[in-house]
Amino acid sequence: MNNEWLTAYVLHRRPYRETSYIVDFFTLEEGRVSAVAKGVKNSKSDKKSLLQPFQALRLQLSGKSELKNLRHVESTAPSIILPGTTLFCAMYINELCNRIMPNGLASDLVFEAYQDALASLSEQGDIEITLRQFEFSILDEMGLLPDFTLDVEYELPVEASRQYNFQAEAGFVVIPEDALHLKGFPGEALLDLAQGEFTPLSKRVAKVLCRELLRPLIGDKPLKSRELFSRMTPKR
Repeated sequence: MNNEWLTAYVLHRRPYRETSYIVDFFTLEEGRVSAVAKGVKNSKSDKKSLLQPFQALRLQLSGKSELKNLRHVESTAPSIILPGTTLFCAMYINELCNRIMPNGLASDLVFEAYQDALASLSEQGDIEITLRQFEFSILDEMGLLPDFTLDVEYELPVEASRQYNFQAEAGFVVIPEDALHLKGFPGEALLDLAQGEFTPLSKRVAKVLCRELLRPLIGDKPLKSRELFSRMTPKR
């Protein structure tokens, strides 16, 4: 890794001792990795100005321990400007990466989804679709994204006209026709999600599913991005 240039974004940085930062990076080649940026905290150097979220970077790290040292860093594109709600959404995506992605696990799938999400947010794309697509990618990488087309109990295709329960670590199971008073997920929405189609109905289903699937990965500690968004959003 000492001579390798890594394609990276900053997920988070925090003060370290008197003059340095510990920076959490999300890299294409090495996944999530943390490094000490020495002597930049109180400086006006380019290195400090580059160590900001949503800035495309290439960098070199050194060291054999899990906590690396930052040797070189440079930008590869202008910083992405995210106003208002889009900023909180991008912060949420960064938190998901930092909480869920194991240290050192490289993932082309998630890294590409991360770049696509930032681009979509900067272009004022549909926020709900952007977030769900990124959440799906990280769930897929963790092996937790269910098959939207299969009834796992009977090993039959999901039918658009039926309702389905979701069983954690298993998948979707059809609700018997004599128990339709039970609330479930519409097969129509599941099939739309399988095709990557986000209708008003499938958006609602995707949001509920992602919350349920991500909860054990995120843990009990509240996400700061959600807290900040709630604080900044006027109450009706």
